[in-house]
Amino acid sequence: MDLYLIIATFIWVILIFVVYWHSGLDKIKDCYMMWSKREYWTNYNTVEFVSWAAKGIIIVPGLIFGIQVWWLYILTLATSLSLIWASNKKLLPTLVGFNTLWAWISCVVLAKHFIS
Repeated sequence: MDLYLIIATFIWVILIFVVYWHSGLDKIKDCYMMWSKREYWTNYNTVEFVSWAAKGIIIVPGLIFGIQVWWLYILTLATSLSLIWASNKKLLPTLVGFNTLWAWISCVVLAKHFIS
């Protein structure tokens, strides 16, 4: 394992611990436990989860390891558009703006792959 990855992970663990501690470990635990409750999994929350998971699957290998899996952008394009549509439940400008931008990023990557 590369030294930068070990150092980054160590710093991340410390920073997350400090923020979780400051926020209240019980509150953070309760927040994560919402995933185990059936009533949490509304249509919107399911779309949001799949959307963030798809973006994470692209970002982590691409940013850290330089690996790009082009066909995953089809999934992120679909989930970003779905999330903008579903955002009538949580109409937040950051959510709409980020997913609008991500839909464009997905289109650029897919066009580059198919045209190149």
